[in-house]
Amino acid sequence: MPVAPTVKSARTTSVYERSCRASASPKSSRRSSSQTKAKIQAVAATIPQPRPVSQHRKVEEVMYFEEDYSEEIIAYMSSMDNSTLASAELMDMQPELQWFMRSYLIDFIIEVHQQFRLRPEVLYLAMNIVDRYISKRVVYKKHYQLVGCAALWIAAKFEDAKDKVPLVHELSEMCCKAYDESAFIQMEGHVLSTIGWVLGHPSAEAWLRVFSTGIRYEDQKVANMARFLMEITLFHREFIGIQSSIIAAGALMLARFICGKPYKPCFPHVPETVAARVSIAIDKRFSQELEKVSEIVIRKYAPTYYDRVSTICREWYLSGRRYTYNPVVPSTPVSGLSTPGLAPSCSSSWAKRDSWITGSPAGSCASSEAGDDTPVTPITPIYTHVIDPFSVAAKENIAPDAGKPMAKVIPRVHNVTAPRVMRRLSN
Repeated sequence: MPVAPTVKSARTTSVYERSCRASASPKSSRRSSSQTKAKIQAVAATIPQPRPVSQHRKVEEVMYFEEDYSEEIIAYMSSMDNSTLASAELMDMQPELQWFMRSYLIDFIIEVHQQFRLRPEVLYLAMNIVDRYISKRVVYKKHYQLVGCAALWIAAKFEDAKDKVPLVHELSEMCCKAYDESAFIQMEGHVLSTIGWVLGHPSAEAWLRVFSTGIRYEDQKVANMARFLMEITLFHREFIGIQSSIIAAGALMLARFICGKPYKPCFPHVPETVAARVSIAIDKRFSQELEKVSEIVIRKYAPTYYDRVSTICREWYLSGRRYTYNPVVPSTPVSGLSTPGLAPSCSSSWAKRDSWITGSPAGSCASSEAGDDTPVTPITPIYTHVIDPFSVAAKENIAPDAGKPMAKVIPRVHNVTAPRVMRRLSN
């Protein structure tokens, strides 16, 4: 026991003696200081000098806006946006899943997303994967949370850093051991094969960055408000099947209005009238169902580093204010070009979106930009299979003689995060 103090004191004494001897000989001290200075200068000479400020490239050029490739990038994003849309009509045909369950699943996924500090794109890609999978496969209630976790796992691997991706045992613990670890691996492969391994969905977050950087720079408070509004759209059926670019444009228009910013047409790739319909639909949700807005999302955007945008938004609607769309009328008349999109009446449900499915089935519209800024907006592809897409028997993973849904077996769990999802789904 007394050895450690003895060694420590002896070491301290030897250091003190060496320092005293060094201070007693000024020649050696000057020699050592000059040698040290020479070494520092030699090392400094090998360090490359920073470039002048004028030579630094702008942030927006580094991200997306290289002049030589910006048009191709936007065209590709628009094409992928159209090809990775889900179908709310096919999701309606699920035998056990109901739309009220969706909010519980998204709340759970948002909490897991926050706990692992994943990028914003991961959340949007995860929900896009869930929606596309449910559009093609029959999913029973007991597997709903498993599908959500597998989709989040896939999205994290695709969008985020390797050290941020949750481990299998962590996902199992999040679900309170309701599923075996092997179930997540099996579901991951099944989901990927169902969606054809297509993961390049341009999220609303990616489009928001396109709309709010460069010459169209937006204030950080406005951008955070738009993120809050975009996240709310994940909960509701009427926003499924609409391009992420239109969702981002509509949320940004409403965010500018709530934050008191002047009107600014800033969406060269999205028809403004269609984006305004999204703004009106989000505004209607908040004005009529403010008490039903997810508390998880409200708490997420309440801190000061998000500029307290959720609190500002709630206070704005509680004061009785509403969004009004007042576009700037052009001085020259414009030809009557159709802008198909959301229902002009902005009803609570857009189940019948005939204007989205009556045109040619695909891709980007014919424009010089190859984006969404032309008179005709991209069209959701029509279901071309011979089998009736709205019959349960037509689902890919259900046998012809298995028309009867499985029993509602819900595992009992006891965690702070997952039980809320599982218990409320069982009601």
